Amino acid sequence: MELLECKDLCKSFDNRVILDNVNIKIERGKIVGLLGKNGQGKTTLIKLINDLLTPTSGEVLINGKKPSIESKKIISYLPERTYFDKSMKVSDIIKYFKEFYDNFNEEKALKLLDDLELDKNLRLAKMSKGMQEKVELILVMSREADLYILDEPLGGVDPATRDYILDTILSNFKDGASVIISTHLIADIERILDEVIFIDKGKIILTGDADTIRKKEKASIDEIFRRSFKC
Repeated sequence: MELLECKDLCKSFDNRVILDNVNIKIERGKIVGLLGKNGQGKTTLIKLINDLLTPTSGEVLINGKKPSIESKKIISYLPERTYFDKSMKVSDIIKYFKEFYDNFNEEKALKLLDDLELDKNLRLAKMSKGMQEKVELILVMSREADLYILDEPLGGVDPATRDYILDTILSNFKDGASVIISTHLIADIERILDEVIFIDKGKIILTGDADTIRKKEKASIDEIFRRSFKC
């Protein structure tokens, strides 16, 4: 059974089609790139998987079941825009995660934060954008989830922070879990991807094993992306 399956998934807003007949399957133990330019339906798809939106038609299945409170327990989600109050201290957010998520590994989170030499009494508002991104990622990756969904985790941060984010993802997701990374920054992320999903105007235009696609097209995923989207 696939960890995640989307069947004939459609979503419209005010008669405007955002997702059009999306079919994808994601197995366990994969790092998957959800790749597309901004405004092509990536975030809408992610919100449907997280049960934050209701499909117009079609369905999402997590471990063979429709999204529910139970599926939220096994999905760790990093949204594109932070939902944390910037006045909160890091220690307050850790306490919140510990109380709210049974699968939150506080020891792992504290170790990763210590590696950054970060004062846990510091408020988010006092941090740079790059440091805030690191803290949010650490918290999300410190849950022992089955599926990690990261929406544009590389956006708006410097190259050094991007490298840190990718290394943190690679080193900290649970064995047998899968990771979906939504991004339009393909060159930065290509090296860690097992599979790719190209989405354009709400439709899946290419999906499959990253190495197989590279061999078939005789090009990098970044080059194929630029060709497909005329970047």
